Amino acid sequence: MSIGQDPETVGPDQGQDAVDAYADKIFTSILGAMETLSLYLGDRLGWFQALVGQSLTASELAAATSTQPRYALEWLEMQAVYGNLTCSDAPTAAERRFQLPPGAAEVLTDTSSLAYLGALPRMVAAAGQHLDALLRAYRDGGGVSWGELGEDARASQAASNRPWFEQRLAPALASVPEVHAVLGAPGSRIADVGCGAGWSSLALARAYPDAYVVGLDVDAPSVEVARANAAEAGLSERVAFRLADGDQVEPAGFDAVFAFECLHDMPRPVEVLASIRSSLRADGVVVVMDEAVADTFSAPGDTVEQAMYGFSTLICLPDGLSSTPSAGTGTVMRRSTLTAYAEAAGFTSVEVLPIQGFGFFRFYRLRG
Repeated sequence: MSIGQDPETVGPDQGQDAVDAYADKIFTSILGAMETLSLYLGDRLGWFQALVGQSLTASELAAATSTQPRYALEWLEMQAVYGNLTCSDAPTAAERRFQLPPGAAEVLTDTSSLAYLGALPRMVAAAGQHLDALLRAYRDGGGVSWGELGEDARASQAASNRPWFEQRLAPALASVPEVHAVLGAPGSRIADVGCGAGWSSLALARAYPDAYVVGLDVDAPSVEVARANAAEAGLSERVAFRLADGDQVEPAGFDAVFAFECLHDMPRPVEVLASIRSSLRADGVVVVMDEAVADTFSAPGDTVEQAMYGFSTLICLPDGLSSTPSAGTGTVMRRSTLTAYAEAAGFTSVEVLPIQGFGFFRFYRLRG
């Protein structure tokens, strides 16, 4: 029965239909949770990668990946039942051959594709491994930090955003002439706050070869990975990665400062933005990229809102609340919230940049 309906006007069939529909919804969600965890297994065990471009039996897959045939068979059959793999007719299960279709292969294994989602199950698994800690935080306060979430969360975040930074960041920024001019000026200095594994910093350096980029992050393992990525890319001379000191951004006189999908995680976003503002040269540029959520709350929400609340309840809000004091922003940072943070930090206005089609993200420029 819907809220506000008179129970006398709701017949028994209509009421049962509502129950059945909701039961179907929950059962579908449970199926999705099981599938997500099976995708995690397939990725971490190398099973999806081994199936690209070839059909394998369970024994062949197990031999190619140093895993166990009985588990491989059960997983293969599950993926076929869920529609993720195709399989051949065969007299016995042991002879059945399985293959990853091209579309599924791109989504699950092609780390350079903008359609790549294969790393996202690792984020779900990271939260699942800390459900006891999340329960404690929800009951008693506190949180679960990014460091505690560990390598699955770290790797998932980096791999999911990498193709967007490498393929779309340069043309996106070039489409905003005022920003592009600052970045392209000879000797420009660019800060990338919350750089993670460094893919955004390296993309900036490639797009603007006369610039020097400094990536900053509070997570020491991420900084080490970023340094290794810069060395492998041959960009260590123009890109430096440093461990950030909490809310502080070094006062190095930057021409531009970026914060890519990280401000909502920060316990003290106003202090960080104030530090960014103090590190900026006159007429410098500050750009925040964050989730493109709706301007106001409404329920039920679309799939973007649903996804962002999912990430927020399991990952981002507990991370933000793991340090005190904390603004407790969460993933669903609406435009009004960012504007309030920016104004409290001394900026005079926030505008949405005309960058479209960049995943789930929106770009803001902070002025003043």
